[in-house]
Amino acid sequence: MTPALDIRNLSKSFDRPAVAGLDLTVRMGEFYSLLGPNGAGKTTTLRMVAGLLPPDSGSIHVCGIDALRDPVEAKRIVAWVSDEPMIYDKLTPYEYLEFVAGLWSLDADIAETRARDLMDWLGLIPHAHERCEGFSKGMRQKVALAGALVHGPRVIILDEPLTGLDAGSARQVKRVLRERVAAGGTVIMTTHILEVAERMADRVGIIADGRLIAEGTLDELRTQAGRGLSSLEDTFLALVAEQQAAA
Repeated sequence: MTPALDIRNLSKSFDRPAVAGLDLTVRMGEFYSLLGPNGAGKTTTLRMVAGLLPPDSGSIHVCGIDALRDPVEAKRIVAWVSDEPMIYDKLTPYEYLEFVAGLWSLDADIAETRARDLMDWLGLIPHAHERCEGFSKGMRQKVALAGALVHGPRVIILDEPLTGLDAGSARQVKRVLRERVAAGGTVIMTTHILEVAERMADRVGIIADGRLIAEGTLDELRTQAGRGLSSLEDTFLALVAEQQAAA
């Protein structure tokens, strides 16, 4: 089966290497969590996959599409949600989704149905016609997520999507993501909330210094750590410490 994401020898440097020859494969229909310490290269990697940042070298294929040679087609099947929601304050959620659907040239009836479904799933219906400028960060994040999903992407990329959300908002977002995976979509998420990754991810990749240092299910990562550790947090810290000691 064609992978949802296939990265080969991906590199990006700023003042120093941020991503250094990264190889990474994410399967279709899985929830994949990308973990790493601050500065490990997680956000830089995902921004390159989403087409927001050009790599220095390497290749990116999304559902078989060469994202560097055909970025428009790749973006048609990808959603990007950052930790800082970027929406238009003067629009209502309904107007914002209508605007985004227009950018993707969606049929009006399809756009209407998807917008209402997304607002319903995310608890936005009571606020559908209120201006976004007065919304909390959690509300704004839900509007941004709805906007990212309105064109029906096959791959959903999220960078710390639960940061700053209250328990109720976080639960709604997690439920929508689980439903997307259950329907055959692929979710790739970075998070510092390791309990979320432990509960939601089918597989976890750990990167440090711009390279993948460990990957697998929680059981496979425990085996790789080799210390009889139980939680993802303990396993993550042990693997990162091992990598830093070897560097």
